[in-house]
Amino acid sequence: MGWNPRTWFSRRTLGKDAAAGLILGVEAVPDGLAAGVLAGVNPLAGLYGYLFGMTGAAILTSSAFMAVQATSAMALVVSDAGLSSAPDPDRSLSTLALLTGVVMAIAGLARAGRLVSFVPTAVMTGFVTAIGINIVLGQLSNLTGYQGRGANRLFKTIDILLHFPDWSIPSLVVGAITVLVILAFRPTRLGSLSLVLAVIVGSAAAALLNLWVGHPATLLKDIVTVPRSLPVPVLPDLADAPNLLIPAISLAFIGLVQGAAVSAGIPTADGKRANANRDFLGQGAGNIVSGIFQGMPVGGSMSGSSILVQSGAKSRLSLFIAGGVMALVILFAADAVSYIAMPSLAGLLIVVGVGTVRPSRINSVVKSGPLPAAIMTVTFALTLVIPLQFAVLVGVGLGIILYVADQSNHIRVRELTIEPDGRTRELDPPTEVPGGRAIVLQPYGSLFFASAPVFEKQLPIVGQASSGSVVIVRLRGIDQIGLSHVDVLRRYADQLRAVGSSLKVVAAEDAVIARLEAGGLTADIGAGNVYKGNEWIGAAVQRAYDDAMREIAERDSA
Repeated sequence: MGWNPRTWFSRRTLGKDAAAGLILGVEAVPDGLAAGVLAGVNPLAGLYGYLFGMTGAAILTSSAFMAVQATSAMALVVSDAGLSSAPDPDRSLSTLALLTGVVMAIAGLARAGRLVSFVPTAVMTGFVTAIGINIVLGQLSNLTGYQGRGANRLFKTIDILLHFPDWSIPSLVVGAITVLVILAFRPTRLGSLSLVLAVIVGSAAAALLNLWVGHPATLLKDIVTVPRSLPVPVLPDLADAPNLLIPAISLAFIGLVQGAAVSAGIPTADGKRANANRDFLGQGAGNIVSGIFQGMPVGGSMSGSSILVQSGAKSRLSLFIAGGVMALVILFAADAVSYIAMPSLAGLLIVVGVGTVRPSRINSVVKSGPLPAAIMTVTFALTLVIPLQFAVLVGVGLGIILYVADQSNHIRVRELTIEPDGRTRELDPPTEVPGGRAIVLQPYGSLFFASAPVFEKQLPIVGQASSGSVVIVRLRGIDQIGLSHVDVLRRYADQLRAVGSSLKVVAAEDAVIARLEAGGLTADIGAGNVYKGNEWIGAAVQRAYDDAMREIAERDSA
């Protein structure tokens, strides 16, 4: 999977790569414009993001078929980034794309690919579901022809519904035609081009309706001039960088998570496992190139990548062909592009938004327990009502909380009984430490700080009847222990000492033994009561058990 441009071209696969690139390039034109509309920026920025982001990333990604595009989730973050209030919104958008690329590239160089696997399903389900709802709500203005007013999409939606007499019938008809064409052609052999066909049909309907009706449907040319040339490079505005850092981090996080899904789900040309870190670098490069050429932030797109694979692509050359097709459309079909109807793009995005909501995934999270369901619900609600760049960061925080809460409950203490013939049985521990006995306790799970209360609660109670005993806590299989757990063991040792009993600890890992010493437990119980395990399973706990039995016998004889 090394970077070798000579592997990008083969006469054997040129035909299939050209066909797949043509399909993706044509489909990306309305899709890119729709992304710009969704982001609330110049729709051409979405088109440029698709063109330059896709080709810029294709040079470095390990996933040969990863289409790096302006995804819906990223477009909504851009929409909430407040670029319209900047002195030069277009330049601020370019700066945001460049900054996002830098964050992604740093993540790739830092080999952060494995970190995305720590994002809980509950958080992602709530976030993605809200994204789908946000997409639909965000396009109601373009669909109805009435510009809703309000602090966020929910309030704007309420305003739109209250002003239904002001809706544009031509806009509604164009949007409905677009949706119907997509749904009609998607299951057919022309499914990969259903978006293109729908926008063409919808825009043609808009042109006809505009001739007959006094309240016309808005066309792309009504809001922006479509140039017959490719964009010129621009320099970032560094003064905007501090204000754009949080949106850039949020965009990078979303792009990397989506890109990781593409890396795992889309096969590479040679069938080998994709390198997520190199894909991070590729996405970073795509954003940098997109920003330089006035495009919006981009990330790995599962839909674009799937179109490429389903169209028969054999190498990453198909991505460059797709970029070339888009460039030709901009250079030679600008006039046709300018007649694309905004309600048609709105209909396209509404289909995308509805398709993002997965009831089966929501149901799976609900069935997994009250805590994941609550995390999903909170993430969903926050994503609907607060700016998305903050919702993403809150979602990450909730994911951490969910992980900590989940791990804190994955502690279970068992009793190991050592039979005279050397065999060992595992039982539930007694409720109270019995008097005059040696008992071995084995905790299972992660002994990090949040699980300390659960660990302490599962230890047998030390009562007045617990005198003359030795409790052995075996930490085999535990490679880390928090100081909070060491404090639990110190308190337990004090309780045992108060009734004439004692504590011994068996640990195999040097890091665990060092933490016991650092936390003061070794000094409390004595270094001779901390046993170092070795490669012989059970040898150290057997030594501790034999010593405990001798101590009990000595106490009895005294």
